[in-house]
Amino acid sequence: MAISSVKQTVLQMQKPSSHNQMLGQRIPHPPSTNFDVDFEIPSAKRLKRHGSPDSSLSRNASDEEDIRAVSPPHQRPREIPDSEAETDEDEGLSSLPARKTELESALPQIKTENEAIAEYEATRAAEEATSTDLHGRLGQRKWVQGKSSIYVDAFNLALETVLEDEGHLFDEAETTVFGQWRSLSYEAQYLYVRLFLRKTAAWHRINCLGYYGDIADIPAAAADLFETHTLPKSSAVLQVNPGELEPPADTMLAGSFTFADRSTDYVTTLEEASSLLKLDELKAIARDAKVQGKNKKDLLRAFRRTSQRQSGIGWGGLKRSETEESVKSDVPSIDQDDISESDFRPGGSINRDSHFVRKILADTGPCIRLSAAPLKLFERVHLVFYRSTEWSEKSLTTIILARISRRIFPEYIVSRSTNIFESRSALLEFEASIRTQFRVDSILEMNGTVTQEGLEKVKYIFEEVYPRWKVIVAEEQLKEDRVYETGEGAYLRRFSPAWVYTRIIHKGLYPLARFKEHKREHQLLVELLDQHLFHAARRGAWYQRKALLEEHYMWALEPSDGRSDEVQKKHWKRIALLTCEEGLQDRECHLIYHYDLQKRVVKLEKALKVPKRQQHDFGHVTLVKPFDRYVEGIRIERDRSLSRNRHRRGSDAAPRRGGKTIWVDEREGGGECNVESMCLSWYRDQGWKGYHSEGGIIRTLFGHLFSDILFTYLPNVFQTPYQTSPLDLHTDAFFPARHSLIAHRLAALANGDGPALLLASHASHAEHKTCIVGIDWTYPLDDLQQIVRCFRGEALSAVCMVLAQEYAQRGGGVPDLFLWREDGEGTGEVCFAEVKSENDRLSDTQRLWINVLMGAGVRVELCNAVAREVRRG
Repeated sequence: MAISSVKQTVLQMQKPSSHNQMLGQRIPHPPSTNFDVDFEIPSAKRLKRHGSPDSSLSRNASDEEDIRAVSPPHQRPREIPDSEAETDEDEGLSSLPARKTELESALPQIKTENEAIAEYEATRAAEEATSTDLHGRLGQRKWVQGKSSIYVDAFNLALETVLEDEGHLFDEAETTVFGQWRSLSYEAQYLYVRLFLRKTAAWHRINCLGYYGDIADIPAAAADLFETHTLPKSSAVLQVNPGELEPPADTMLAGSFTFADRSTDYVTTLEEASSLLKLDELKAIARDAKVQGKNKKDLLRAFRRTSQRQSGIGWGGLKRSETEESVKSDVPSIDQDDISESDFRPGGSINRDSHFVRKILADTGPCIRLSAAPLKLFERVHLVFYRSTEWSEKSLTTIILARISRRIFPEYIVSRSTNIFESRSALLEFEASIRTQFRVDSILEMNGTVTQEGLEKVKYIFEEVYPRWKVIVAEEQLKEDRVYETGEGAYLRRFSPAWVYTRIIHKGLYPLARFKEHKREHQLLVELLDQHLFHAARRGAWYQRKALLEEHYMWALEPSDGRSDEVQKKHWKRIALLTCEEGLQDRECHLIYHYDLQKRVVKLEKALKVPKRQQHDFGHVTLVKPFDRYVEGIRIERDRSLSRNRHRRGSDAAPRRGGKTIWVDEREGGGECNVESMCLSWYRDQGWKGYHSEGGIIRTLFGHLFSDILFTYLPNVFQTPYQTSPLDLHTDAFFPARHSLIAHRLAALANGDGPALLLASHASHAEHKTCIVGIDWTYPLDDLQQIVRCFRGEALSAVCMVLAQEYAQRGGGVPDLFLWREDGEGTGEVCFAEVKSENDRLSDTQRLWINVLMGAGVRVELCNAVAREVRRG
């Protein structure tokens, strides 16, 4: 697909909390595991991403580039608003993460916007529910505005489910918090849940919340949340986890707690108070203080700096209405007796800030913020319920909306696991590992160029985690051998601390490479490859790096046993060759890594002068360059207003890089169309049939051809009756847990059984249009049958294997146009065409798919749209 048309979803993260570092931070997850997205923001110059599986087949890297393969990506730092930012509306929810949990990904695509929820609840507002409890409302699909809400019910459904099935994970104090929660009024619960779904670290002005449709008295509801409750002493022992000294401050329950914090109790400094201001309010106060700045950040910095530098600055712009008495009277919550005369004398310690603190609090009115410790506890509940550290407003309501939707779901056995965390200690260690992982990510990926100090910190964390990682890996292997049935532990292991520790160990390879500790790095790679339980999707990258070290470095680091340098080098090159062969034979080494391993095999065999008859022959997967096709057309150039683009060099002749272009569809009536449609019309003139589907056709075929395997029973992956896929489909646990079934299906496809499998699936599900992941029921059966007949069996098998191994990551990057034509004998050929308009370039994921398709013998063309005429629109 042209870069201008790529539908990229930026994986934004839940707004972090300055007082809560446990799970409030949303951590990026690794590309092949759906547990982490390492490279969410592409480099402006599209630098090679060697650490990403997406680049493993696309680069023609020199050895020197390979040596830097563990270089971490640099992400644009996320800015955390100081307050409610520039909006008071609850539509601030739009800033919640677009990333889906595994549970959301497995549920059908349904409308979950605020408008849809409000519309649904409004239709029930006049009805009196015959049953007023939670399950009654869910069963009858009835909510009455001001008395019940889908948000509160979804929140309580998660809480009740967890306490019923996994209550052993919480101690006495935490159980007391849940009891106090149940005793809150509906309005207080509603206010808490809505704030829970917003920026949990921010202060919110009570007079701007705007929930009057559901809360008759917002200040009273807030007062309920401000009330102090006592807690019993917990019998749980404070545990120490590797990689961190102690849990984050303010997240541990003490002798008492409140559900929310009151601004007058916590906002005491100018820095805290100024963060409550909106931009226009800050500008007004800045004018009084005679400070300037280009934006809110600059104004805050200048304001605080000036206040610290000048004593008595607050008196410069005071009006009579802002004298000591009037300001005091505006903030009754501040005790007048606590303010001494020294506060108002030049040089007084509080004189510099106190005036503005009181003035800001008077302007904002009372504010509310969720207390850190109960917030952390409820986040833990949601971690257990959603089986994910990432969830949002949509996570909270998707299950209920799927439940009330009138759709047909596949038949499968529902099995919600209740042993995902065997003990409270295991849950807490998993949380601690997430925090440690975030520390590593913040050093390597979120703060620009990694410094020497940063590398040393990462190495220190790695050394702290390493012994515990070894212990847990051994324990999990025992479970796999003696406890778990086939495939049962694959998904559960994602919630073992060892899963997170393995990623930290992987990240620890980078500082070792930078410090040239290649012997230690090689040892770690051996240990990572010796275990087969965690992060199988990274095994290809580990084989590549291990082979590189053996080829270039290990000869000088290991004893030569009397061999000369030249003989020692050959010895280690033979070992590197064996490593590549092991990678190619490893069934868990994903197909996308095979091409690079094959290239290294050919290179090493040449260097070792292996006889021709003993060399590997990869001729069946030898890649050739895709054919360059040039399609001429008429491009429409819209008149641009007098803007920054007006004088851009070349703007009269060509669109900006990555921008959408408009063309005339000369073959379909002369209307306007996008560049893909214009090229598709050209191909149709050449006798091809096709769709501008990107990955739609491939996903539909995969859904049909693997529908029975998708819904084969495995423990823990079907936790609701409303799933369109197993929970582990979007993780790297899917493929190994069903390897035998998938291997047999791939062999059947290679042997030409695709048409029969397609018809069988269509016959089973077409009548009710069963909700199955990937299947688009708008594609006619006749077209799908023709496509499968035209697809060579080996090629269709290879494409399906890539999706089976990395479904979530390989849905994007598929060429724009899917084309086929029959030859009159019941067969034919398929072709993929990647459309590029002027100034567009291939992305790494697009190159990867092109390499996979061409390696499978599928025809691929780069269709370059060229404007033979430019019309002004």
